[in-house]
Amino acid sequence: MPSKRVKLEAWLRERAPTRLELMDFDELLKLLAPIAESDLRHRLRESGFPLHPLVAGVNQDNLAALSDSLLSFADSYERGSPETRRLTRRIVITAKDHAKLAAANHRVAHEKRQLKAEMVTWMLTWLENPLLFPLWVSIRRKVLG
Repeated sequence: MPSKRVKLEAWLRERAPTRLELMDFDELLKLLAPIAESDLRHRLRESGFPLHPLVAGVNQDNLAALSDSLLSFADSYERGSPETRRLTRRIVITAKDHAKLAAANHRVAHEKRQLKAEMVTWMLTWLENPLLFPLWVSIRRKVLG
Protein backbone atom coordinates (compact mmCIF):
# COMPACT_ATOMS: atom_id res chain seq x y z
CA MET A 1 0.00 0.00 0.00
CA PRO A 2 1.49 3.37 -0.97
CA SER A 3 2.49 5.75 1.81
CA LYS A 4 0.69 9.05 2.41
CA ARG A 5 3.66 10.89 0.94
CA VAL A 6 3.52 8.81 -2.25
CA LYS A 7 -0.26 9.26 -2.54
CA LEU A 8 0.03 13.03 -2.03
CA GLU A 9 2.85 13.35 -4.56
CA ALA A 10 0.88 11.33 -7.12
CA TRP A 11 -2.25 13.45 -6.58
CA LEU A 12 -0.27 16.69 -6.98
CA ARG A 13 1.49 15.38 -10.09
CA GLU A 14 -1.76 14.21 -11.71
CA ARG A 15 -3.79 17.29 -10.88
CA ALA A 16 -1.00 19.90 -11.10
CA PRO A 17 -3.27 22.55 -9.57
CA THR A 18 -2.44 26.20 -10.06
CA ARG A 19 -3.60 26.68 -6.45
CA LEU A 20 -4.93 24.20 -3.92
CA GLU A 21 -8.45 25.19 -2.89
CA LEU A 22 -10.65 24.11 0.01
CA MET A 23 -12.35 21.39 -2.06
CA ASP A 24 -8.89 19.96 -2.88
CA PHE A 25 -8.03 19.95 0.82
CA ASP A 26 -11.23 18.06 1.64
CA GLU A 27 -10.50 15.54 -1.12
CA LEU A 28 -6.96 15.03 0.16
CA LEU A 29 -8.20 14.52 3.73
CA LYS A 30 -10.34 11.64 2.45
CA LEU A 31 -7.61 10.23 0.20
CA LEU A 32 -5.00 10.23 2.95
CA ALA A 33 -7.28 9.26 5.86
CA PRO A 34 -6.48 8.94 8.62
CA ILE A 35 -4.41 12.14 8.65
CA ALA A 36 -4.56 15.15 10.94
CA GLU A 37 -5.51 18.42 9.26
CA SER A 38 -2.38 20.04 10.71
CA ASP A 39 -0.18 17.30 9.23
CA LEU A 40 -1.79 17.69 5.80
CA ARG A 41 -1.41 21.49 5.94
CA HIS A 42 2.27 21.11 6.82
CA ARG A 43 2.85 18.67 3.95
CA LEU A 44 1.04 20.96 1.50
CA ARG A 45 3.07 24.02 2.60
CA GLU A 46 6.23 21.96 2.00
CA SER A 47 5.01 20.95 -1.48
CA GLY A 48 5.61 24.45 -2.82
CA PHE A 49 2.22 24.59 -4.53
CA PRO A 50 0.26 27.83 -4.07
CA LEU A 51 -2.38 27.36 -1.38
CA HIS A 52 -5.63 29.09 -0.54
CA PRO A 53 -5.00 30.78 2.85
CA LEU A 54 -7.44 28.45 4.61
CA VAL A 55 -5.66 25.45 3.11
CA ALA A 56 -2.26 26.76 4.20
CA GLY A 57 -3.54 27.24 7.73
CA VAL A 58 -1.82 29.24 10.44
CA ASN A 59 1.94 29.13 9.88
CA GLN A 60 3.74 29.23 13.23
CA ASP A 61 7.31 28.93 11.93
CA ASN A 62 8.07 32.44 13.23
CA LEU A 63 6.26 35.69 14.06
CA ALA A 64 6.51 37.02 10.50
CA ALA A 65 4.89 33.84 9.09
CA LEU A 66 2.24 33.96 11.81
CA SER A 67 1.50 37.60 11.02
CA ASP A 68 1.18 36.86 7.30
CA SER A 69 -1.17 33.93 8.00
CA LEU A 70 -3.38 35.87 10.38
CA LEU A 71 -3.53 38.88 8.05
CA SER A 72 -4.67 36.59 5.22
CA PHE A 73 -7.21 35.05 7.57
CA ALA A 74 -8.48 38.50 8.58
CA ASP A 75 -9.08 39.24 4.90
CA SER A 76 -10.85 35.89 4.36
CA TYR A 77 -12.91 36.50 7.48
CA GLU A 78 -13.94 40.00 6.39
CA ARG A 79 -14.99 38.91 2.89
CA GLY A 80 -16.26 35.45 3.81
CA SER A 81 -19.66 33.90 4.19
CA PRO A 82 -20.81 32.83 7.66
CA GLU A 83 -19.54 29.32 6.86
CA THR A 84 -16.12 30.68 5.84
CA ARG A 85 -15.98 32.75 9.02
CA ARG A 86 -16.72 29.68 11.16
CA LEU A 87 -14.04 27.66 9.35
CA THR A 88 -11.52 30.48 9.68
CA ARG A 89 -12.15 30.79 13.43
CA ARG A 90 -11.94 27.01 13.88
CA ILE A 91 -8.53 26.90 12.16
CA VAL A 92 -7.20 29.76 14.31
CA ILE A 93 -8.57 28.18 17.50
CA THR A 94 -6.87 24.87 16.68
CA ALA A 95 -3.56 26.64 15.96
CA LYS A 96 -3.88 28.61 19.21
CA ASP A 97 -4.49 25.40 21.15
CA HIS A 98 -1.38 23.80 19.63
CA ALA A 99 0.74 26.87 20.45
CA LYS A 100 -0.64 26.89 23.99
CA LEU A 101 0.40 23.26 24.48
CA ALA A 102 3.91 24.02 23.18
CA ALA A 103 4.16 27.08 25.45
CA ALA A 104 3.35 24.92 28.47
CA ASN A 105 5.62 22.01 27.54
CA HIS A 106 8.72 22.16 29.74
CA ARG A 107 10.53 19.72 27.46
CA VAL A 108 10.56 22.51 24.84
CA ALA A 109 13.40 25.06 25.03
CA HIS A 110 12.59 28.15 27.10
CA GLU A 111 12.99 30.50 24.10
CA LYS A 112 10.58 28.46 22.02
CA ARG A 113 8.07 28.38 24.88
CA GLN A 114 8.26 32.17 25.09
CA LEU A 115 7.75 32.46 21.33
CA LYS A 116 4.74 30.14 21.45
CA ALA A 117 3.26 32.15 24.36
CA GLU A 118 3.61 35.31 22.25
CA MET A 119 1.95 33.52 19.34
CA VAL A 120 -0.95 32.54 21.61
CA THR A 121 -1.41 36.24 22.43
CA TRP A 122 -1.49 37.09 18.72
CA MET A 123 -4.07 34.42 17.96
CA LEU A 124 -6.24 35.35 20.95
CA THR A 125 -6.16 38.95 19.74
CA TRP A 126 -7.16 37.81 16.25
CA LEU A 127 -10.01 35.73 17.70
CA GLU A 128 -11.22 38.66 19.79
CA ASN A 129 -11.53 40.92 16.75
CA PRO A 130 -10.19 39.71 13.38
CA LEU A 131 -10.96 43.02 11.66
CA LEU A 132 -8.84 45.03 14.13
CA PHE A 133 -5.98 42.53 14.04
CA PRO A 134 -4.11 44.24 11.14
CA LEU A 135 -3.86 47.49 13.12
CA TRP A 136 -2.99 45.68 16.36
CA VAL A 137 -0.24 43.57 14.77
CA SER A 138 1.40 46.61 13.15
CA ILE A 139 1.60 48.25 16.59
CA ARG A 140 2.75 45.03 18.27
CA ARG A 141 5.56 44.56 15.75
CA LYS A 142 6.82 48.08 16.49
CA VAL A 143 6.75 47.36 20.23
CA LEU A 144 8.71 44.13 19.75
CA GLY A 145 11.21 45.91 17.53
